[in-house]
Amino acid sequence: MIEFKDGALYIGPLLTFTIGIIVLFIGKGINDAVSFLREFSIPEPVTGGLLFSVITALIYAFGDIAISFKLEARDFLLVYFFTTIGINASLKDLVEGGKPLIILLAITIVYMALQNLLGISVAHLFDLPSAVGLLGGTVSLIGGHGTAIAWAPKISEQYGVANAMEIGLACATFGLILASLMGGPIAKFLIGRYKLKPEEVEPLDVGVATPNSEKPTITSLEFLDSILALHVCIIFGIILNTIVKGAGLDLPLFVTCLFAGILITNFIPKTFPRITRMPWPSRSPTIALIAEVSLGTFLAMSLMSMQLWTLIAMAGPIVAILTAQFLFAIAVNLFVVFPALGRTYDAAVVSAGFGGISMGSTPTAMANMSAVASRYGASHLAFIIVPLVCAFFIDLANAILIPFFLTNF
Repeated sequence: MIEFKDGALYIGPLLTFTIGIIVLFIGKGINDAVSFLREFSIPEPVTGGLLFSVITALIYAFGDIAISFKLEARDFLLVYFFTTIGINASLKDLVEGGKPLIILLAITIVYMALQNLLGISVAHLFDLPSAVGLLGGTVSLIGGHGTAIAWAPKISEQYGVANAMEIGLACATFGLILASLMGGPIAKFLIGRYKLKPEEVEPLDVGVATPNSEKPTITSLEFLDSILALHVCIIFGIILNTIVKGAGLDLPLFVTCLFAGILITNFIPKTFPRITRMPWPSRSPTIALIAEVSLGTFLAMSLMSMQLWTLIAMAGPIVAILTAQFLFAIAVNLFVVFPALGRTYDAAVVSAGFGGISMGSTPTAMANMSAVASRYGASHLAFIIVPLVCAFFIDLANAILIPFFLTNF
């Protein structure tokens, strides 16, 4: 469960999961006590996770002990969460949201190209190679830690950036923090300025109740029925993932599980007999509860496991690149994304999600939207188009853009 080796403390998966839950509760307690955090819809796992990562950094600074977490449970929670999004997806909503999906996708692809150009431009101001700027672009920001880890060895070997891994992870880490802090305030500003509200009062995609609503009753059998539905989708998603890998397309497991949920929800007849004798749990309180638990704990574990002390040596260029990227992301959100999507309540929630996409990760985008939706109301459109853009299309676009910029800049 705990192992101390070579000056590092390794925390096993079970204890890591347990600490993640504790961190989530700490974040909730802090948010409850600090009105500023509630007002700007800062996700509770972000509050607790950042605090814990600062504590581990202080332990390293004063005790010379590096704390490392085993994150297998976190990765499983990610699969759980995106499967719930697939189960909640309605093709009717997707067809109705087809135009916003295309608009958001087009904006995101153009934004990705500009994000790389901006990173390269700032890197040149410090007389650093273009590859460093690219590490402060879509490799680490829109791409996240996974893409940074995947591309860093090649950038290091072929483009002479010896510390490519450290730079990429540093940008991904601080980008995640900035993305988590960006979405809520942007949505609050837009909703307040334009006096926006949901067109219909609908149940949340993530979470079971708003503060002023009656909490639904969830039975043990309903909960197990939803778990069974999730596992059926995940098994199908694993099979689908194996098939697409055999075809030469390497997608994260959570993407194929998301599509498995969409396919099963929309193509299996509602009258199809189930062993539980219950209806398919799409948009049910149990699925919303599981989504909230999975997303919150995933994000808490991701942030609490950050090793902030690894970032100090590269502070100057990283701060400059991230500051430029942060301001650019805000401008695109306010002056491009929100107007292009019609200045509606859904557009404001999508803008919160785009804040997560632009500098963080898919779970960060979902956490931003969840925090906004739990405060102001549901937005099914946002919870459909944002995951599809950032969980599927972004990876495909990045696979083309990164080699192009490495070769031509």
